[in-house]
Amino acid sequence: MAHAFAERECAARGLEAELDLVTGGTDPADHVHEEVVDAMADAGFDVADRTPREVTFEEVRDADYVITMGCSVEDVCPAGWAGENRDWDLDDPDGRPPEAVARIRDDVRQRVAALFDELADD
Repeated sequence: MAHAFAERECAARGLEAELDLVTGGTDPADHVHEEVVDAMADAGFDVADRTPREVTFEEVRDADYVITMGCSVEDVCPAGWAGENRDWDLDDPDGRPPEAVARIRDDVRQRVAALFDELADD
C-alpha cells in the first residue's frame, strides 16, 4: 500500500527523477492479500499483479530513509547505517474485515503524504 501511494505522490510532485522508491519486506508474503487488493482498488490502484519481495541489505544500506510497517528496526537497518528510520507500527491487514483494511489503507495514505510534505520542507 505504502509503495503505491508513494509512487503516486512522487509522480504528482514531479519527483520521479529525484527519488528512487524501493519496496520490500523482511518476511514478505508470496502474494498481495485479496483484502489489500480490494481496498487499494477502492482507492484507484490495481495491485493484484504485484508480488511482495524481500528487501536486500544493500537496498537498506544505500537508502536515506527506511519506513518500516511494524517490524523491528534491528531486523532492517544495518549497524552504522546513517539514514533515518521510521516505524509506522501498522496493523497487518491480512485477514481483517474490509472496514479495518480501509482504515489501515487511509492511515498509510495520510502517512505517505505527510512524509512527502516533510521532505519537501527540508
